[in-house]
Amino acid sequence: MSVSESLKAHFDEHARVVELAANALIGDVETYAGWVTETIERGGCLFLCGNGGSAADAQHLAAEYVVRFTRERRAMAAVALTTDTSVLTAAANDYGFEQVFARQVEALASAGDLLILHSTSGTSPNLVAAAAVARSCGVRTIALLARKGGTLAGQVDLALVVPTHSVARAQEIHLLIGHAVCDVVEQELADGSRTSTS
Repeated sequence: MSVSESLKAHFDEHARVVELAANALIGDVETYAGWVTETIERGGCLFLCGNGGSAADAQHLAAEYVVRFTRERRAMAAVALTTDTSVLTAAANDYGFEQVFARQVEALASAGDLLILHSTSGTSPNLVAAAAVARSCGVRTIALLARKGGTLAGQVDLALVVPTHSVARAQEIHLLIGHAVCDVVEQELADGSRTSTS
């Protein structure tokens, strides 16, 4: 296979997974958008986390909410639980890496907030632990997953399982879903009949 053919294969596979995900998940993505809108309207906070590339996606999307995506509007409360190195290393050192997100959820989240977990495997112990703590705190949970969802699919309130075993394609679709949801939320909250802007 030539270099150009190899490169095109990535684009072709991406397009195929996008179509599959759109057909399978659009209703759940709409629910996701509705929950984010409700959370922000009630004065709640979005908490996002993940490992590796999924950590980067969590941080990326938290920034879209706090700063802006495409519209001028009020700042929205969103925190990536992947960014405070002092908290992460202290929790990992004292309690183990499995608790680095759960400890933060326990400290920062409360009923009315929303925890969004990014994972391509659905089996990361630190995400499973965070979902469990969120549940005990009355915090809604959404997981963006792949590979049939793993353990997390059965531990969250809403599981969006991208139909692929490719880590790269899953992360690309997770980010697409996150951007689409952020766009819808901005549209909803830009409507003066729903929420005033500053």
